[in-house]
Amino acid sequence: MQIKKIIAGLLLASGVVGMNMAAANEKLSIAATPVPHAEILEHIKPVLAKEGIDLEVKVFTDYVQPNQQVADKQIDANFFQHKPYLDTFNKEKGTNLVSVGLVHVEPFGAYSKKITSINDLKEGAQVAIPNDPSNGARALLLVQQQGLIKLKDPSNLLATSRDIIENPKKLKFRELEAATLPRVLDDVDVALINTNYALEAGLNPTKDALFIENAESPYANLVATIPEKESSAEIGKLLKALQSEDVKAFIAEKYKGAIVPAF
Repeated sequence: MQIKKIIAGLLLASGVVGMNMAAANEKLSIAATPVPHAEILEHIKPVLAKEGIDLEVKVFTDYVQPNQQVADKQIDANFFQHKPYLDTFNKEKGTNLVSVGLVHVEPFGAYSKKITSINDLKEGAQVAIPNDPSNGARALLLVQQQGLIKLKDPSNLLATSRDIIENPKKLKFRELEAATLPRVLDDVDVALINTNYALEAGLNPTKDALFIENAESPYANLVATIPEKESSAEIGKLLKALQSEDVKAFIAEKYKGAIVPAF
């Protein structure tokens, strides 16, 4: 009888230990913009759960708080930006966030409700571009590729409208918050819009853009965190899941070429 009690006790203890192990998944929080970043992260949640990671996706609609909250150690990592933007943010805000790996490219595009070809762009047309330094420069570089302007340094990833040395059509550039650009399409002739915001607004980059970057764009979106977490097991598992063949297939199926894997 005593032996049976001991065995029962051991089985009960074993069950308790098993339940504790099952509940011991590590939590990992990550900031992301809604489309496509949060959608991709939601897709890999089940994979990470099997790896012992409970992924908490915190959605933001701006480009400042995702970095600031990671720098302040309120969130573990973020997934929404490219390296030129990260470098500019670190320099301007005095932060030290690091990239741990690339995931995808969102080819940047130009959109219009008033013209269907850049050949129809009139003299003095209003062109809206993002007001942050890296994406503003990215927009100008893309406009330059179309032969519409010429920049002092054609390869400067931080060029501004003050660096325009040739502007035959006398285009007027308006710098606006990136998230608002789809909403000003009725008020400007052309708007250069980040693909995540274009997708949120129901625009299809491969069909609706007047012109768009190619897949060789240097602006691949990345996962960023603080240096102390860069080599952590949790971040490693996150990156492995994001850079998987499964995610490649998910991107291809869901975004139909509007987003291109960068791994």
